[in-house]
Amino acid sequence: MTSIIIKLSLESLMAGNKEIVINLDGSQTVTDNGDNNHDSGDKKHDDGDRKWLFGFMEDIIRRLEETGRERTAETYRATLSSFRQFRKGKDITFSAMDGDMTESYERYLMEKNIALNTISFYMRILRAVYNRAVRKHLTADRQPFATVYTSIGRTVKRAVTIDVIRRIRDMEPRSKTGELARDMFLFSFYTRGMSFVDMAYLKPSDIRDGTLVYRRKKTGRRIYVKWEDNMQRIVDRYAAESSVYLLPLIKKDNGKERNQYRHKQNVINRELKAISEELRLDCRLSMYVARHSWASIARTLNVPVETICRGMGHDSERTTQIYLKTLNTDAIDQANMMIINALEG
Repeated sequence: MTSIIIKLSLESLMAGNKEIVINLDGSQTVTDNGDNNHDSGDKKHDDGDRKWLFGFMEDIIRRLEETGRERTAETYRATLSSFRQFRKGKDITFSAMDGDMTESYERYLMEKNIALNTISFYMRILRAVYNRAVRKHLTADRQPFATVYTSIGRTVKRAVTIDVIRRIRDMEPRSKTGELARDMFLFSFYTRGMSFVDMAYLKPSDIRDGTLVYRRKKTGRRIYVKWEDNMQRIVDRYAAESSVYLLPLIKKDNGKERNQYRHKQNVINRELKAISEELRLDCRLSMYVARHSWASIARTLNVPVETICRGMGHDSERTTQIYLKTLNTDAIDQANMMIINALEG
């Protein structure tokens, strides 16, 4: 009996790379061509195939970078890198993800002495990716993360008191790098906990009529900060070192600005750790501590939570967002002056 072999690219057949053999008598036979053993990891597949985890995550990362959400992209990239190491480079389809696999990944991370909150961090990102695949009907929801740790435990202290901020301000660092670390920490604190990436990209033109105006890289929200003398003193101290940027965190416009500020951030955080040891603090300093500290100190000075949220450029619950629409920047500037005045004693 003569048969006609037709290779179809239907989605229902792609997973198995099948061929349909249609016989002249109207019957048909489905055959496997035997060269598509995905589980073995030997067959290379198109990264654009959305049913595969690695390619799907890489596509998400690309889109995050294209929309300027670099920090979020970095968290996804770190998670993908960790999971790739666990899988020894072998990709996996969403339909193959189950509780046994996620529990195995959790054990792998624990054996590497990864902190519990970091394990939860990776799992929550993977769960978000998996849920997105479910919403796109790329797989049925098998709830593979139901039995692994995805909570957030109590973390180390991330805020210091106004007295500690004074000690940091008044100290004499042992090196120029230490001085830079102290000043960048204080600049972040003075500007209501500005994030390091936003500090890095500030330009002199962002100061307009006594107000610093910038847009948060993370959320795109425009932020207004009344320019104060203590901010200007720090800028003046590094005026000779700065290029087109306000602070000496990016030196050259060469297409590698991100690498420059990330390197400087690592250096500064190492110096801040040394400062915390020198001052014998019970909190390990980092640039993130400056942001937490501003919020914490503002709260102790009875600044309304709504004012703090807006001052830091945070997103809030819907009811708070409605309230914040009626709040002008004078209340935020007054709150910042209260904190600065408390620091000055």
